[in-house]
Amino acid sequence: MSEDTSSHSSQKSWFERLSQVLGGSEPKDKDDLLELLRDTHQRGLLDADALAMIEGVLHVSELQARDIMIPRSQVTVLPRVNDPRELLPTIVETGYSRFPVVGESRDDVIGILIAKDLLRYFGDDAGEFNMRELLRPALFIPESKRLDALLKLFQESRNHMAVVVDEYGGLAGLVTIEDVIEQIVGEIDDEHDFDEDTYILQHEHGHSIVKALTPIEDFNEHFGTDLSDDEFDTIGGLVAHSFGHVPRRGEAVAIGRHRFQVIRADNRRIHLLMVSDVTESEAVSAH
Repeated sequence: MSEDTSSHSSQKSWFERLSQVLGGSEPKDKDDLLELLRDTHQRGLLDADALAMIEGVLHVSELQARDIMIPRSQVTVLPRVNDPRELLPTIVETGYSRFPVVGESRDDVIGILIAKDLLRYFGDDAGEFNMRELLRPALFIPESKRLDALLKLFQESRNHMAVVVDEYGGLAGLVTIEDVIEQIVGEIDDEHDFDEDTYILQHEHGHSIVKALTPIEDFNEHFGTDLSDDEFDTIGGLVAHSFGHVPRRGEAVAIGRHRFQVIRADNRRIHLLMVSDVTESEAVSAH
């Protein structure tokens, strides 16, 4: 066998070899490909985690920045100030590592501040503070930016955060590289997430952060409610049912005397909820 022939044989596509094993033809479209991949999983040739990741990669190509972005109402911005101590309360309270810095309004994003860059100004040899010298250039993208293209842009620009702008150039939301990767591999826990055995985290200002997997029985005990667990075991299941669909981040619904706002979700399920008392108008509309 010649070297060229051997090389051509070794380069036979993975799909050709896979379809030969399964006795079928090469996939003609994405649906055929998914069916083929699921068949390989059923035959034990592909484990569940690998299948889910491949499905996530295919799904990412269909999503746009607007589908997963942190909406404008939930974006934490920092003002342009002359004293770094003015920024500490917000940085400590949120626990975020990157913040858009704005000028005259929330739509005037002038750069990105990385929280650790402020550390030098709290030592004995701190120099004169200049906010503009600390700011990193902001990466601006339209709401229609596809996530697969955005992930490549993150890699090329070495940015971890993108500012999503609307058709008028105003702030529409934020997307981080973690948001995109989570669409492929599932939720990524970080140092600010819950401990595994913790369901409910009490925050200040009358808000609580609750895992969607919190049993309704535990939720009722903590909040003194009597939500029914006849149909659903978890608070996330009850909330998704109230929406009638798997909600996106930022969507909110009133159930009983509480307002549930989704603060983390993917295309499959809710992960985290912010729980607060409903306003009078929300209580009326809920009935």
